[in-house]
Amino acid sequence: MAGEDADDERRNVSDAAGVAVLGACAAWSLITAAAHGGRPEGVLLAVLAVAAGYAAGRIGASLLPVAAPCAGALGGLALTVAVPHLAPGPASGAPLGHAGAVAALPALATGAACCAAWSAGAGPLRPLLGALAAGITVTAALVGSTAGAVACTAVLLVSLAAARVRRRGPALAGLALAALLVTGGIWAVAARVLPAGVSASLEGPLTRHRIELWRDALALARGDAALGVGPGRFEELSQAVAAAPLSDGKPHSAPLQQAAEQGVVGLLLLAAVFCWLLCALWRTARPTPVALTAGAALTAVAVVCAVGNALSFTAVTAGAGLLAGLATARPLHREPSPGAERP
Repeated sequence: MAGEDADDERRNVSDAAGVAVLGACAAWSLITAAAHGGRPEGVLLAVLAVAAGYAAGRIGASLLPVAAPCAGALGGLALTVAVPHLAPGPASGAPLGHAGAVAALPALATGAACCAAWSAGAGPLRPLLGALAAGITVTAALVGSTAGAVACTAVLLVSLAAARVRRRGPALAGLALAALLVTGGIWAVAARVLPAGVSASLEGPLTRHRIELWRDALALARGDAALGVGPGRFEELSQAVAAAPLSDGKPHSAPLQQAAEQGVVGLLLLAAVFCWLLCALWRTARPTPVALTAGAALTAVAVVCAVGNALSFTAVTAGAGLLAGLATARPLHREPSPGAERP
């Protein structure tokens, strides 16, 4: 009973923190829109998608700890193939297209499949679910998403290694550090502080258009660091967007977009959402391999969002919330131990 009370207390603290952070994100988008104009609907939809996905994941995994994440993985696999049709308009012909979403969705699906495998215990179902995760990785490669295949592979490797991890806290901290380093690298590229040779070598894989978008976003962020230019107004003010008729009007970097449109506070709130998800995984009573697998998938998505436009897709934001909910739910029946200790 004492252990259950402690679990309930941890869950209540995590849930309260999530409500506060998501509520602050919604409120700040309305404040910045009132100050400078703009369209906060995109941010509000993303907040709603994360919250709805998280609640659905918690409910589903409580009732069906194996079937729910398996269904989520299959849904992510289906969306990976159908993602070019998820957004209306000419975005599919844009220079940067849907590459971010095509990379993020299979990473989330792989994480869900691995979580289902760990929840299945040592029976014959675990290898089948592992094969599903591997199949999602192959699918990402077949649809032409190198970034998605790399992200899925990273999630698989972390999930396999998680069985030997005894304390999840340092591992989750390492994942947060990885996301921070990638974000810092993006900022360095946008700020032109890297050596000329390094910048030239990055221009090929990142594309010059993407880098110009980042530099416009950083310039807008410096112009009004407190409130930004207003949510959804990057398209109006970016010279790189104006020079590319088919551009989707996004800077293709979630941190830089937040800084440009909602200032430093918006950037910190975006970081707070990611930290909340990792903290919820740290405090969950689920087995460590489940928590670390979900953390690896969410970190992969954070990295993709730092260099792409994945957060503009409701399927990605809802999927991230769903995976976090699946990995933090408390099943009605005791789970089989996968051989790793809880924190």
